[in-house]
Amino acid sequence: MMNSLHRCCQRSALLLHVARRCWSSSSASPPPLHTRLLLFLTQRFYDVEMLLSWRSQLTRNQLQKKNAYYGYTQRFYGLDIASAYFILSLKGGFRFAGQSEWFYADQKGKFSWDFLNHKDTPLEEVDMSYTVINYRGLCNLESQRSLRTLKLRGCPEVDDWFLARLHVFQDSLEELDISHCPRITTGGLAALRNLKGLKRLDVSSLPGISSPGLVIILLEEMLPQCQITATGYDYNLNEAEGEEEEEHMQRQR
Repeated sequence: MMNSLHRCCQRSALLLHVARRCWSSSSASPPPLHTRLLLFLTQRFYDVEMLLSWRSQLTRNQLQKKNAYYGYTQRFYGLDIASAYFILSLKGGFRFAGQSEWFYADQKGKFSWDFLNHKDTPLEEVDMSYTVINYRGLCNLESQRSLRTLKLRGCPEVDDWFLARLHVFQDSLEELDISHCPRITTGGLAALRNLKGLKRLDVSSLPGISSPGLVIILLEEMLPQCQITATGYDYNLNEAEGEEEEEHMQRQR
């Protein structure tokens, strides 16, 4: 970000220097209108470029900070409380094993601290739907080897790398919802072959899947004991696209 900012400042300074030289080199008349207009627009273009670059980098930094590893909490409260705190900090929800109560954060990020009373109690169900959890943040949940349900509906940062890392739950996970996740592709779905214990899988409305009919067939072959939900697709796709998707997914297996 600093390099980009530095480059933009250099460009802006150079343009201003050129403009002043053009103005001072001719004491009789200023530069033509189109030259001044071009310099003005160029100056504004680099200003906007600098701001957009800064904003993009700031967004990435905030995303990484939200998904940072909660090692400090883990050292003082244990793995289970650290996982629970991470979930609530991203406005998600969970249920401890053996408990009926769900803990959720509200839209403002506020939540009850009563979950601290369940130290050394593993999580059984986790709902991270519409949160910004990503591949890095998943490390905060990897200790939950009793996890049976994981809902990731509408998560914008869940991608193929994220799905590949779900193999750590292969001995416990029974229900997985990854519907409406825009960054998931056919290759990522192939990684779910490791989750042999899955009983329910929701892959509805994944825009990265262009031949859903064949993809669903291949998922059913990989996970024969799993009930697969796949709505929100147009199954009237041409044969060429279907063959390409099938070949790609077979390579991933």
